[in-house]
Amino acid sequence: MDAGDPSRHTIPVRPPEAAAVPAVSNSSLQKRAAEFCNSVLETYKRKSLSFWFLLLLSSATMLVAFTASSLLSRLYYANGGKSKWIISWAAVAGWPITALVLLPPYLFGRISPTPLSLKLFVWYILLGFLSAADNLMFAWAYAYLPASTASLLSSSSLIFSALFGYFIVKNDLNLSSINAIVIITAGTVIIALDSESDRYPGVTGKQYTLGFIWDILGSALHGLIFALSELVFLKLLGRRSFHVVLEQQVMVSLLAFVFTSIGLVVNNDFQRMRSEASNFKHGEGSYAMVLTWAAITFQLGVLAGTAIVFLASTVLAGVLNAVRVPLTAIAAVVLFHDPMSGFKILSLVITVWGLGSYIVGHSSSKVNS
Repeated sequence: MDAGDPSRHTIPVRPPEAAAVPAVSNSSLQKRAAEFCNSVLETYKRKSLSFWFLLLLSSATMLVAFTASSLLSRLYYANGGKSKWIISWAAVAGWPITALVLLPPYLFGRISPTPLSLKLFVWYILLGFLSAADNLMFAWAYAYLPASTASLLSSSSLIFSALFGYFIVKNDLNLSSINAIVIITAGTVIIALDSESDRYPGVTGKQYTLGFIWDILGSALHGLIFALSELVFLKLLGRRSFHVVLEQQVMVSLLAFVFTSIGLVVNNDFQRMRSEASNFKHGEGSYAMVLTWAAITFQLGVLAGTAIVFLASTVLAGVLNAVRVPLTAIAAVVLFHDPMSGFKILSLVITVWGLGSYIVGHSSSKVNS
């Protein structure tokens, strides 16, 4: 920037031309800002007020709920929890919340349930199984990683959301998206190089590496689930009404609950709940509260994420899922006193940079189209 600064090279020779350069630049910048504002206004006018209300509500709910769910998972292990299956089971145990939300439209809104074809049911089984596996992967990650580290690694879900959205749903993948993918990958590599600085006492190097791997795999699966959910809406359900989103979430969460419950029974973790609760820090009441709120927050987060896929696209869902990364990291440092080394701060900055690049690139492509 300095080498091309007219104030350093052209003012002594030709002051009138030097003065004209910033004016042209400012005019061009103002023109671009005006075009962007007009495009935003036109986009706003094309949608109803109820649409923007639902989108804003879903976005805020997803950010708050998923952040709280991540912190509760770490709190479960920090206060004496041991089982990966129990915290995974708690995440999907809140599926009746969405079922209860469906009752008023059915009873008072003259809405009939969407016909459940064999093909649709098979898709629900697949999504339910993938969701159960995804929850278990993240449970392993939070068992061995600080919440701030685990959340930073989970930002890679934006990468997989973009890639799976491109290959499966045919969403656009522009240069800004590719740039964001490279930047966020670099942030993940930085955390891997600084693994010694934030390892909890009692966690071995092998366990830390295992948590790292499961976090990346869980993020990849998370991106795949978003893309497949949008594919189901486009090919089988159609973008008809919001109750279709609720139906899809009820079925997927119910089947994920069934799969996780089977794992819990096979692993004999139902019997271990009582002993785990008695040894939990602050007692059985605290144990019950952690699992209950873990169930509520996770279910609200997934419901909001599914709503965003329905109302907007996989891209926005992936962006918001990445926005919660710095929120979770900062909250973990404040609440759990997670170590925040220079490498982790650098990774956080790079991740936010990659996220910003992704958002700007996607916004620009929308304006151009």
